[in-house]
Amino acid sequence: MEATKELIRSALQEWDCVLLLCSYPLSQVHQTISKDRPEMAKVFKKTSKGGGLTLYLGKRDYVDNVSHVDKVDGVVKLESSDVGGRKVFVQLACAFRYGSDDLDVIGLSFRKDIWIQHYQLNPECHKPALTDMHDTLLKKTGDGAFPFTFEIPNNLPCSVSLQPGPNDNGKACGVDFEVKTYLANEKNSADEKINKKDTARLIIRKIQYAPSEVGAGPKADICKSFMMSDKPVHVEASMEKDLYFHGETIPLKIKINNESNKTVKKFKISVDQTTDIVLYSADKYSKAVYCQEFGETVEPSGTYENTLNITPLLTENKEKRGLALDGRLKDEDTNLASTTILRPGVEKDVLGILVSYKIKINLMVAGGGLLGGLTSSDVTVELPLMLMHPKPAE
Repeated sequence: MEATKELIRSALQEWDCVLLLCSYPLSQVHQTISKDRPEMAKVFKKTSKGGGLTLYLGKRDYVDNVSHVDKVDGVVKLESSDVGGRKVFVQLACAFRYGSDDLDVIGLSFRKDIWIQHYQLNPECHKPALTDMHDTLLKKTGDGAFPFTFEIPNNLPCSVSLQPGPNDNGKACGVDFEVKTYLANEKNSADEKINKKDTARLIIRKIQYAPSEVGAGPKADICKSFMMSDKPVHVEASMEKDLYFHGETIPLKIKINNESNKTVKKFKISVDQTTDIVLYSADKYSKAVYCQEFGETVEPSGTYENTLNITPLLTENKEKRGLALDGRLKDEDTNLASTTILRPGVEKDVLGILVSYKIKINLMVAGGGLLGGLTSSDVTVELPLMLMHPKPAE
């Protein structure tokens, strides 16, 4: 048994992911893995084109827990001692990209840094308290490796990207976080040009999960009167809770009481995503991410009551340019952007992009006779909606 454990430990130090198939009890194998590989099943790494630097991270998703954000623990390995007198630096930057790199034809930058922090690693200046993640990464990298830790402020935006159009090239617009290690003479000199072959970078995501407690569902109603009708149309809409997860079916309860002498010809349910770009302008726009029409007719003095299920999904909106999505990593799929939760006292300008949702129920009401179409009118009621991810089980 001891010999088998030693073999497992040796293999885990060499490979990022190992599948163990053996005849021993699973609990014993799990204990061996947990002892040597805490909190991690995969290592993310990026080596500079010149091969001199390699950046290691144990994960790429960092959770905003409202009161604090997960620390970014990583390691940089210096592959060669011949760096020409330059120093090794690492930085974490949160930036807003509002244009593609291929548009930079007149020297303009289409990227604005929201927050940035640098550390010098060699000669050693930054010496963080070592965590289990550091220990695990250092075992993998061996000699010539330098640990680092970044603390992300909790007033920064979460990762959001705007869906590009079919012919758009380059990186998507939006808010992203990037860890970068590089060789340079100075930490952050505007006059020094950093060679790309001496740079390694990884995109990470700052994400926010739904709160553990869900509130009561919103309720809205409207009572609208019409010309040549002494009684109104009353519409009421409600939901069971105020927050739903991405991909979860949303039951929407609708009641229509038509006391007027007009006819409700049909009604439409839509979910609108509102994207408020607050960083560089007052640019605010809405796009429908769900829309369905129901041909239900409610005659004068008639009623209608039903619970309808709706599910807004990105798969139905792949062609809509500018739709806000949760920040994506390369070659990974994503979903509609999660609702932005604003903390009291936080300046909106620093958040970059704010995302919100609302459900709209729109009734088309028309009078009878030859002039029925000319005297038609709409009745609309709206409900706020929060879309987020559930917190994964520990």
